[in-house]
Amino acid sequence: MQIHVVQQGDTLYNIADTYGTTPTDLIDANEIDAPNNLVVGQTIVIPIVGQFYFVQQGDSLSSIAQQIGMSAEQLAQINNISVGTTLSVGTRLYIPEQPKPEITSNAYIEPIGGEVSQTLINAANKTTPYLTYLAPFSYQVSRDGTLTAPPLDNFAQIAASQNTSLMLAVTNLEEGQFSQDLGHIIVTVQAVQNTLLDNIINVANEVGFTDVHFDFEFLPPEDRDAYNTFLRTAKQRLSEEGLFMSTALAPKTSAEQTGTLYEAHDYAAHGEIADFVVLMTYEWGYSYSPPMAVSPIDQVREVVNFALSVMPADKILLGQNLYGYDWTLPFEEDGEPAEAVSPQEAITRARNQHAAIQYDTEAQAPFYKYTDAQGNNHEVWFEDARSIQAKFDMIKELNLLGISYWKLGLAFPQNWLLLQDNFTIRKLD
Repeated sequence: MQIHVVQQGDTLYNIADTYGTTPTDLIDANEIDAPNNLVVGQTIVIPIVGQFYFVQQGDSLSSIAQQIGMSAEQLAQINNISVGTTLSVGTRLYIPEQPKPEITSNAYIEPIGGEVSQTLINAANKTTPYLTYLAPFSYQVSRDGTLTAPPLDNFAQIAASQNTSLMLAVTNLEEGQFSQDLGHIIVTVQAVQNTLLDNIINVANEVGFTDVHFDFEFLPPEDRDAYNTFLRTAKQRLSEEGLFMSTALAPKTSAEQTGTLYEAHDYAAHGEIADFVVLMTYEWGYSYSPPMAVSPIDQVREVVNFALSVMPADKILLGQNLYGYDWTLPFEEDGEPAEAVSPQEAITRARNQHAAIQYDTEAQAPFYKYTDAQGNNHEVWFEDARSIQAKFDMIKELNLLGISYWKLGLAFPQNWLLLQDNFTIRKLD
């Protein structure tokens, strides 16, 4: 597949003609809702096998071949030209599909309001072919160690139909917030732990979960060792039941990083104890922050590099958001929160507001600004094919275990197109 960035004057017809496909294929693959009104800066994934390279000034057959890991002879043969051919700028060369590494992929799915919406059911049906795990979010621990389940509807049947495993996500959420007090009880009171682990095992066996995933956040910093001890105990019991165990980790860049979000999360210990971890590498830009990329790749890489310094790459799932935010300006710390938007909605707003989409090469993220009908200024940061491909390239470069998405329900069709093009998705037998 190939990523095309819409330029002034582009139409679906000339884009399709350039890559030897059809406008209908482009519309269907990218779920384009306004095919006659493309946005400058919008990305379109071209659903072809392999991709085309357009010769630039200074290119040679050898330099191009070296970039893609082929010999000049192979590239010449594929394109039916001689090795000594002088390439003209703009010449189109075909690059065949490259071998795809196998990865593990997970996606959280969070029912809101005590029921599973049709949107979430549709999302689960659509995405489970591309997932190793589906993680209903979340089973909430009570102070006595019992569990409150999220509504599951037919998630188990949907997952089973695609040979997707279920992840049992367990949290210290209480009244809609991560509770420090509850977290402290869980990791320090033996009786609560015994009850909790008994309940987890019963639920896992009853529903058919494969992995138990602990997402305990805002634990008291002094409970770091207690959390590690709890995880060791949990791992032993869960392994005896044939269950995997994973954890979610706040995005740290050093072992000494301060703050209640970070201090109780011991990267080295989790890397040793858990079967794998999810790095929560998103929410640099969030509802109450100034406008910026949600998961800027330079910041993400710092977290991954720290993780790699204390745990093996094949235990790391890179966290990835499936959404962006629309901020109203000027930003005020106590003002209205930014509105979460899907990548599809972000493009629609750019089109309606006649805003060209720009791309921040340092953060590897698209953004734009506009003024609404009431005269309010806005800034929007979101994800597109380029930003997600940058994360996929990092996963391949660093040989990470895979990727974990927060969360299903906001449309981003280009992600799934590129995920299957870049990787073979591991399915557990």
